[in-house]
Amino acid sequence: MSLFGNAETGKTSLLTRYISGEYTHNYIQTLGVGFREKQINIGTQPVTLALWDIGGEAEFQTMIPLSADGAHVILFCFDLSQPATLAAVKSWYRQVRAINREAHAVLVGAKWDLFMSVDEKQRSETLAMARKYAKTMAAPLVFVSAEKGVNVNRLFKLCIAKVFGLPLPSEQCSDETKPIFEFE
Repeated sequence: MSLFGNAETGKTSLLTRYISGEYTHNYIQTLGVGFREKQINIGTQPVTLALWDIGGEAEFQTMIPLSADGAHVILFCFDLSQPATLAAVKSWYRQVRAINREAHAVLVGAKWDLFMSVDEKQRSETLAMARKYAKTMAAPLVFVSAEKGVNVNRLFKLCIAKVFGLPLPSEQCSDETKPIFEFE
């Protein structure tokens, strides 16, 4: 599994919350590519998830092939409170798909806790654009908050279900006042 998106979109915080259940308020820039593992069980079978986190700065884009090639799931991340990071997903998507067309794509809106303090017009516009991108990408759309732990485990369960052909989570949420969790 690999995470792509601009700098400061919450990729590392999302992984940290998923792997250790912790959250830190201090921003730590990912220099190059971060690699982490998490042990899970699929039924009775132990499985090691390999999780790649690429720094979002332009100078690290040469490392995209390292973490995109061979990935089974690609999480395209953006900061819900910064609409420009959603627009940047287009570029990330093109670059990654040039290397790996087979991986399951997921569009992840991070920092849902901050998003709820954004004015209603911007929230509505961001949600409409995110849904449009997700549809174009044929990808689930999931809003998360690493700080609050919202939808973090559900996001990774969805990814694992897609890779291993398991039943998808049963509950979706399309209510604009709650964290979005949409898939087909």
